[in-house]
Order: sequence, then C-alpha cells, then structure tokens
Amino acid sequence: MRRSHVTICDMAWNPDSNNEKAETKEMDIRNLSSSQFHVHSESNLHKVAVPPKQNLFQEFKSTMKETLFADDPLRAFKDQPSSRKFILGIQAIFPILEWGRSYTWRKFRGDIIAGLTIASLCIPQDIGYAKLANLDPQYGLYSSFVPPLIYAFMGSSRDIAIGPVAVVSLLLGTMLSDEMDPKENKAEYLRLAFTATFFAGVTQATLGVLRYYLLGFLIDFLSHAAIVGFMAGAAVTIALQQLKGLLGIKDFTKNPDIVSVMQSVWGNIDQWNWQTIVIGVCFLSFLLFAKYIGKKNRKFFWVPAIAPLISVILTTFFVFITRADKQGVAIVKHIKQGINPTSANQIYFSGEYLKKGIKIGVVAGMIALTEAAAIGRTFASMKEYQIDGNKEMMAMGAMNIVGSMTSCYVATGSFSRSAVNFMAGCETAVSNVVMSCVVFLTLEFITPLFKYTPNTILAAIIINAVIGLFDVPAAILIWKIDKFDFVACLGAFLGVVFQSVEIGLLIAVIISFAKILLQATRPRTALLGKIPSSTVYRNIQQYPEATRVPGVLIVSVDSAIYFSNAGYVRERILRWLMDEEEQVKAACQPAIQFLIIETSPVTDIDTSGIHAMEELHKSLQKKNVQLVLANPAPVVIEKLHSSKFTDIIGDHRIFLTVADAVSSCSPKWVEEEV
Repeated sequence: MRRSHVTICDMAWNPDSNNEKAETKEMDIRNLSSSQFHVHSESNLHKVAVPPKQNLFQEFKSTMKETLFADDPLRAFKDQPSSRKFILGIQAIFPILEWGRSYTWRKFRGDIIAGLTIASLCIPQDIGYAKLANLDPQYGLYSSFVPPLIYAFMGSSRDIAIGPVAVVSLLLGTMLSDEMDPKENKAEYLRLAFTATFFAGVTQATLGVLRYYLLGFLIDFLSHAAIVGFMAGAAVTIALQQLKGLLGIKDFTKNPDIVSVMQSVWGNIDQWNWQTIVIGVCFLSFLLFAKYIGKKNRKFFWVPAIAPLISVILTTFFVFITRADKQGVAIVKHIKQGINPTSANQIYFSGEYLKKGIKIGVVAGMIALTEAAAIGRTFASMKEYQIDGNKEMMAMGAMNIVGSMTSCYVATGSFSRSAVNFMAGCETAVSNVVMSCVVFLTLEFITPLFKYTPNTILAAIIINAVIGLFDVPAAILIWKIDKFDFVACLGAFLGVVFQSVEIGLLIAVIISFAKILLQATRPRTALLGKIPSSTVYRNIQQYPEATRVPGVLIVSVDSAIYFSNAGYVRERILRWLMDEEEQVKAACQPAIQFLIIETSPVTDIDTSGIHAMEELHKSLQKKNVQLVLANPAPVVIEKLHSSKFTDIIGDHRIFLTVADAVSSCSPKWVEEEV
C-alpha cells in the first residue's frame, strides 16, 4: 500500500487553484534551495569501492596481456611437465597430430569423396583465376597443390578448401600490372608475384604471432558491410573483365573500371567472334542451371561441382574435332606439364621491387586472411565447433611463404570450394590433401589435354563462380539495420566498380574508420527515468512510461570519456540541463537541484575527460546544481581518486546505483513510503 505526501508542489499543480495562489506558490518553488532537499541515511547504501592500486609494472603487464593475449593462449601449458609441454607445443603448430589420432576409415571415406569433388571444381577454376592474375595457367594449378598440403597440417578448420580465389587474383593482377607490364616484362612480373606472395605470407604469419591486437587494428576497420560491398564490386569487375574471353575480343582495356571496360566492349564490336559467343553463352547457361539444381536440392550438390569440369571436357573436345581455333576461337594453347619448380631464388629481397612486393603482399595478404576468416567462422558455426584464429593465421602465412618458393601465388580459403566441400560431407582437412593429390596427377599427366580448351569457357566458369559474391539480401539487410553501414557498403561497391579494387578497398576502410571516429567523438547520451513499481532507471525515449524525478536530472553517457569527446560530453550534458530547466520552469515544477550521471557505460576516462568533468562541476555550481555520479567502473573510480576529483564533489556524491543516488537526493515532497 502506497501513501503520498501532499505538498506545496501538489497545490501548485492543482488546476482548481486561483491565479493569485498559483503565482505565489510558483515563486516559492523557484526560491527553494538545496537545503530543502534532504539526504537519506546512507548507512544502508553500499559505497563504490576503489580497486587496489597496482604498481607500474603490474599495470603494464596486465594491460599488455589483455591487449595481445586476451584469451591466454598458454593456459594449456600451466602445471604441465616439460615433456607434455613439448608435445602440446608441437600440436599447437601442427593440429593434425592432435585430431589425427582419432582419425577413422569412415572419416577418410567422407574426405575422399569431398576431395575428389572439389578437385573437379578447382582445376578449371584455377586456370581461369591465373589469367585474372595475368599469370600462365599452370601457376593457378600450382597454387592448389602445395598450399592445401601445408594448411592440412597446420589449419584448424575442417571445411575450408584452399586455393586461389577470384578476388585476390584480381587484386594481385591489378596491383602487379600497375608496376609493370605482364607481357613485356614477363620474367620480372612473375618474380614480383612470388615476392608479393612471400610477403603476404609473412604478413599473415606476423598477425598470428602478434595475435588479435594487430588483427583487430588492421582488419576490423573492414566492417561486414564494407566487405559485402567490396565483394559485390569485385564480382562485377571480374565478370565484366571476362567479357574479353566470352566475346572473343583481342584488344581489351587494361583498366578494370566499368566505364573503360564497356568502352572497350562496344568500341571493339568488330572483333566479336560468333562461335566464341555461342560456346560461352551456351555453357554459361548450363553452369547457371547446374547451380540452380544444386541449390534446389542439396542431394544434387555434386551437379554444380562437376559442371565446370564437364564443360571444359566437352568444349575442349568440340574445339579439337571442329578446329574452331582456326575460326577465331581463342584457346589456352599450352599449360606446362610437371610439378612446381622451385622459385625461392626468384623472390626479391633487395632492390627497387622489394618495397613494391611488400606493399602488394601486405594488401593481398590482409584481404586473403579476411576472406578465409569469414569462411572459416561460417562453416565452423554450422558444424558447431571452434576454429583457432591464431592457428588459422599461422597456417595461412606458412602456406603462402612455402607457396612463394614453389611457384605459387597467393592462396586462401575459397567460398565456392568450401561450400562444395561442406556439402560433399568432408570430415577433416584431409579433403585438401586429396584435392592436392588430384591436382598433382593433373599436372603430371593431364595438362597437355587442356591445349584446346577455349578461353570462353574459362570466362563462363569465372562468371558463374563470382555470381555468389553478389549478395543482394545481405545489402538489403544492412540497409534495414544501419544506414551508415549501407553507405560503407555502397561506397566500397562503387569504388571498386568505377575505379579499381584498391580504391574500393580504400573507400571501405575510410568510411568504416569515419564511422568509428563519429561514434567515438559523438557518443550517445540519454535522459533516464524511473520504471513504475521498480528501482530501475532507463532511457525515457525507449521507455515512455518511465517517469522523471522532480528536482533531479539523470543522464547516461554510453562511452568512454577521453580527449576526443570530453568537450562534447560536457556540452551535451549542459544542454540537457538547459532544456530540462526550461521545461520545469514552464510547467511550474521544482527547479533542478541534482544532476546524476549514470557512469556504468563509461569504460574509461583520461585527463581530458577528468578536466571536462571538473569544468562541468564548476558550471553546475554556478546554477546551484549538485553533481552526482552513479556506479563508476573500476578504472574510472581509480582515476577519479588519483586526480582528487572525488574530493571536489565529495565521496558522499558517488553511489553504487542510480536508485541509491536518487534515494539520497530526492526532494522531501516526492518521498513515497510503502
């Protein structure tokens, strides 16, 4: 049962009172001083504790551990004998030694089927992807031979299928071509490609050593929305560039932007070859139909997987028996037979191309790692297991370092192959070993048979593969959730399509970084009110039923307070106070006497933030308003004590909860008793 005190304020708000009484009572209300606000007995209130002070070394050690090793990677080594630590160390580098002990024949059967299936998909794709990178076809096959073997021993994902991918191939080819012509300087171009691959691996392995700090700092600037836009733009760019092979055009632009490509397409209409177009369009339709069948019924997952290889076999045979190559149908002509020759001596470790190789390698390595991480997390969540981010980075780095020394270019996780691998029932990374063995046999014995493979079918295969990168539903969902995210998505897409892959990537990073800066410099603040029949205080915009406490203004700041936003936070709180004062004055309500800041969302505060709080306190004193803090975090309260700010406002003005603060600062006339 609740009883409310009838007070002068109740009378002032009574519409039946005459004007003279109302004016007198309004003057009384405005002249009320803070002495008429009482503070309840604090014996039953919990005080905010100050955490024990750490010395400089302990604080530095703790900070570095949380920053670089938040998940405590050495926890498995604690209290273990030396022999066990050695075994655990070897298993950490080569996870296959751990899960290999429980490997069974049943798992092997699943991996064989999956490996053979993805091999049938990767062989024609790799030949086409090598062309995207302006490399001879065999280098695409090489990149599906050695890197998958390395990953099988060092990776932690059961489902990722390793090899060259369209986006990284295009990125690598574009950036390498900016440095030198792949036709006029073929040998130097190839050496620069190996150099970039080596430093892509070094970048990935370095991220594995330094773990998530650098990974978060560099990769996380690419938001999900930016990646969606970047991938879609890359898909459009890749597909447009395949018009050269699909239409049979010989003189094609080297610029990747849509304007240059379309000018080249329509400006060279006299070079279109109708036989090439018929072959390409017919088999592109066949590939799309096969993909549709696979999506319609998961039992037929193998149909889109083997469709590219069937297309290559049929078109190669058709061109050979009809000698369509003499009618203007461009063919692959020659793929070098045999396994990877060593390329360790071709990597630039000095000279003018060293810096160029490092620059290209860092960018390609980051994009490749981002794509692989997304793919690994996606399929791991489907099978409900965890992948080790550190092991993934180390595995990706090692396979590209070794790959650069065995005539491979940048390899990573392929979404299309991984999806087929998953649906084919792969059990472990052994499916990559099976695929690698098939590619090895292809290099040793079958590559001469690809001589008459028409370029138009390779273009059709690549177009079919990159269609999956254009994720319209994801873009629509981004628009519904966050308009600023959609701007990042659209900016990345337009940058890739109308300029280049690098420009699109740069735009994506800039927009994502701008969003972070905006959120950091303009944190959200809100007015809090009391939820009826509770001691809970929430945002009054989210909960319209929440009621304001007369004479008290409660503000929440949802961010750390530091140099970049301290001034804004101070000014925004004062603006809240000014707006509230105008409202209570117009409504003849009690003047604001206390301003409570809910600081539980404030994760940290620096010297600029403390200085802003001091200025806020001074401004409030001029208005006869007391500053009160509720539930400051350990780091915040420690810094407030170190700066003596608690002495300025008084320890009795810092409370454990908003309810405690309101209870201690409430005016007498709104006190309610149960």
